[in-house]
Amino acid sequence: MFTKILIANRGEIACRVMRTAKKMGIATVAVYSDADARSPHVMMADEAVHLGPPPAAESYLLADKIIEACKATGAEAVHPGYGFLSERENFANALAEAGIAFIGPPANAIAAMGDKIESKKLAKEAGVNVVPGYLGEIADTDEAVKIASEIGYPVMMKASAGGGGKGMRLAWEEKDVREGFEATKREGLASFGDDRVFIEKFIEQPRHIEIQVLGDQQGNIVYLGERECSIQRRHQKVVEEAPSPFVTPEMRKRMGEQAVALARAVGYYSAGTVELIVSGADTTGEGFYFLEMNTRLQVEHPVTENITGVDLVEQMIRVAAGEALPFQQDDIELNGWSVENRVYAEDPYRGFLPSIGRLVRYNPPEEGAGVRVDDGVAEGGEVSMFYDPMIAKLVTYGSTREEAIDLQIEAIDRFELEGLGHNLDFLSALMQHPRFRSGEITTNFIAEEYPDGFQGAPADETLRKRLAAIAAFAATAYSDRARRISGQLDGELRPPADWAVAIDGVTHDVHVDLDDVSVDGEAMALAMAYAPGERIIEAEFGEEALAVKIAAGRYGFTLTTRGASHAARALPQHFAHLFDHMIEKEPPDLSKMLICPMPGLITALHVQAGDKVEAGQPLAVVEAMKMENILRAEKAGIVATVSASEGESLAADDVIMEFE
Repeated sequence: MFTKILIANRGEIACRVMRTAKKMGIATVAVYSDADARSPHVMMADEAVHLGPPPAAESYLLADKIIEACKATGAEAVHPGYGFLSERENFANALAEAGIAFIGPPANAIAAMGDKIESKKLAKEAGVNVVPGYLGEIADTDEAVKIASEIGYPVMMKASAGGGGKGMRLAWEEKDVREGFEATKREGLASFGDDRVFIEKFIEQPRHIEIQVLGDQQGNIVYLGERECSIQRRHQKVVEEAPSPFVTPEMRKRMGEQAVALARAVGYYSAGTVELIVSGADTTGEGFYFLEMNTRLQVEHPVTENITGVDLVEQMIRVAAGEALPFQQDDIELNGWSVENRVYAEDPYRGFLPSIGRLVRYNPPEEGAGVRVDDGVAEGGEVSMFYDPMIAKLVTYGSTREEAIDLQIEAIDRFELEGLGHNLDFLSALMQHPRFRSGEITTNFIAEEYPDGFQGAPADETLRKRLAAIAAFAATAYSDRARRISGQLDGELRPPADWAVAIDGVTHDVHVDLDDVSVDGEAMALAMAYAPGERIIEAEFGEEALAVKIAAGRYGFTLTTRGASHAARALPQHFAHLFDHMIEKEPPDLSKMLICPMPGLITALHVQAGDKVEAGQPLAVVEAMKMENILRAEKAGIVATVSASEGESLAADDVIMEFE
């Protein structure tokens, strides 16, 4: 067994690998860029080596510097995590030449599966179901249009070396191919250094199912069940669970055996994942097709660990050291259910635009009792524009799917995150959504259920009344503190007992005293304690518990729970009616401006001052997190001025151009 390993990665996955290494008694070495000098993974490691400036191309992607770090620290092996160098054949070969073990698969397997075109050919030869499509190189847009029409719309255009949702475009008609083919090539080149694109049939009512495989250097290969990863946005996974509510034991066996056959065909060992697209309309159990094989540890591996009891990182390390797997296929049992939510630095209330900045407050829910948090950030740290926007992975485990989902809702309510946009409310809304809870999901779920964007999870009347009671109780606590602090009054002044609490446009009459709380004349069994300044309220309504994040404002509170933030205006009854006479400030008119929706780089400007534009016409392209975002005209008009220029970095809400 190794005595010291280097983790060639950052963030949560670096911390995750270190936890297992420490458990095994193995010393760890971290690497870091300037942006990560004080990051948790650096603090957690026994040693740390500086790589270079923040851009990954100048730090985490420098294989020679990582090999130098191994030699300088005496690290005998490298775990690459996911992303960065994890699926680079030349990196695995360079480590081998330097006499350093690669905690991953053999280089030839990485090469075989890293090219999506060649991997599909190999899969077909190994007897794996593949999606109908064109696997040759495509010369230009005209040829792409011809191929797409022959396959039959809809089709998916994919960068051959792509992954992580990047370099993928869906085309429903010829116009989509003409508009998206070159963009797909550019994204592939920018993210992976390879602009080849292939086209395949898009499976309707698709579900994204993946099979976890694990092999050793002695030729033993097993599959550890499946993961359902159908809840995606822009082909980026948001929610994963294991097992799948759709897959039957018979289907699992067929999928697993095909995945093992493919792994065996390329001499695979270590952990890997075979991704499949499954037709939700298929009732035969045969409608699944090979997408790709990821020759690394997946982001969502914790859900498989929870239901199998297998530490995948430990097995990867042991396999790399030459040990045989300690179990066979018949030993693998799936127990319970696990769900993972990816907590992203993105703002669902603004079209899921990327958000960067400092974590002013970061306090994840307590681990244990079915809750696990994999993260690599800390309060006061920064989410930068240079890396993936994932902040943490919230993982829950229960004996049933419903139990695991309910644990997610409760844990999200206790997850404190301030300082930048995040998707916690959206994740809670997903967990509460009736269609998600039914298991009737596809990769189109988010687009279908939130066609007009996300505005918060809906609250029923019961929840609104409970929040009104909490707001009145909190307002009473503030009033009580104020009378105690002042000391200016002659005699005792009791805090108000009767409040008018406005929530979501509805005003409730709330009475609060030492004995009871009532809302609109209805007694409410509320048990809670609150001191001004506390950030989370734990309230009990009879048998039901509710955790609420609370922030005090000028006239009341912002109460966040169950997937939405609610402004609660709490005023004493005797003067609440006067609020109706307050003058509201008119918001500025931005209808004649094109505003940069996120921090990013202007890569293209399609118009100039004086140009006439039509609704839907592309105006500019903003690149953020290696993704191109086309900004279009919302209505016809004439460009008055252009304030930005190509190659300029803009902040969110910067003005790009104005119209007459």
